[in-house]
Amino acid sequence: MDSVNVTDLMRAIGARARAAAAELAFAPPDAKRDALRAAAEAIHAARATILDANAADVAAARDRGISGAFLDRLVLDDARIDGIVEALRAIADQDDPVGQVIAEWDRPNGLRIRRVRTPLGVVGVIYESRPNVTADAGALCLKAGNAVILRGGSESAKSSAAIHACLQDGLRAAGLPIDAIQLIPTQDREAVAEMLRMTDFIDVIVPRGGKGLVGLVQREARVPVFAHLEGINHVYVGASADPAMAEAVVVNAKARRVGVCGAAECLLIDRGYAQAPALIKALQDAGVEVRAEGDLATLPNVVTATEDDFGQEFLAPVIAVRQVGGVDGAIEHIRRFGSGHTDAVVTEDAAVVDRFFQRLDSAILLHNASTQFADGGEFGMGGEIGIATGKMHARGPVGAEQLTSFKYLVSGQGTIRP
Repeated sequence: MDSVNVTDLMRAIGARARAAAAELAFAPPDAKRDALRAAAEAIHAARATILDANAADVAAARDRGISGAFLDRLVLDDARIDGIVEALRAIADQDDPVGQVIAEWDRPNGLRIRRVRTPLGVVGVIYESRPNVTADAGALCLKAGNAVILRGGSESAKSSAAIHACLQDGLRAAGLPIDAIQLIPTQDREAVAEMLRMTDFIDVIVPRGGKGLVGLVQREARVPVFAHLEGINHVYVGASADPAMAEAVVVNAKARRVGVCGAAECLLIDRGYAQAPALIKALQDAGVEVRAEGDLATLPNVVTATEDDFGQEFLAPVIAVRQVGGVDGAIEHIRRFGSGHTDAVVTEDAAVVDRFFQRLDSAILLHNASTQFADGGEFGMGGEIGIATGKMHARGPVGAEQLTSFKYLVSGQGTIRP
């Protein structure tokens, strides 16, 4: 496929997606539900094929020297296949957002006005190493009545193709157009450039990947973008925090999976919290390198932090640590170094929670809970197409509901304007 004219290829894909979107906008909820359930069963049945394809992708990635968090995001196993299947089933069983009445009211002039959810149209998704994005993005877009054009990275090409085939099996089983979920069949980078310019065919672009990819999309796209550039997430441990809870939350936030966008990258410890050494040791015992400053840098095996360590998205078993003077010190630090993604406070002081929640404007704020809950599945959305940190339209986990817009339906009785 890499020898074809990419512009012609992408325009053909776009035209088919636009036609499919027009049909999906009116697809019965039961048809979309049946398609997703059938896709889940197809993935379950094709488990061995998908794992073989993934093994080939992983072997090629290792041959190219890829390791660490990037490789972890690429790898599929039985548990992750089960997770994909369950996510599809969960999305299938959600209420259909299309046609939902968001608000309705009557005007003194006799008009009845309803604001009703409607699909966005065609969504373009550009992603790197996570083959599960193929299923999540395809399923969520379908649930919201959108066609989707998927452009996975070369490192996950075989895995994504195997999953995509199952999604199209689900569409066929439900009698829906298979062009509703298309996977770009070329790894030519010009395909990405074309997607970013396809304002006639694509209504929104969602990039899923590292800073380089997301930054490129945000700089070059002519199509609107839902994205976050970095997940520079903080956990602030207040003076009144319960030590056992603080250790559990902080270790999970950093060490559960270090390569996901919800991983904590900086720990802020109140100077009034007496158990800071124990908290740092708990991180070290979990295999995390601690980079701290001041008195904390004198603790065993702690690396002295530099200013560059703060505001850094490590995506690795490394965390920056700083002591701060109260919740206002934490807020000041997060405003300076954070990315507006996810930040958490661990405290038993309700006034501290209120101030943290009111004065920070990250897409997700948590109290006494791990930042790793920054995930659409954990929010009850079945999955997510990404985390949006912008302030227009969608924000936080982008699920099916966030992949809709709305229109106004206005009814009168021969009503005219004087």
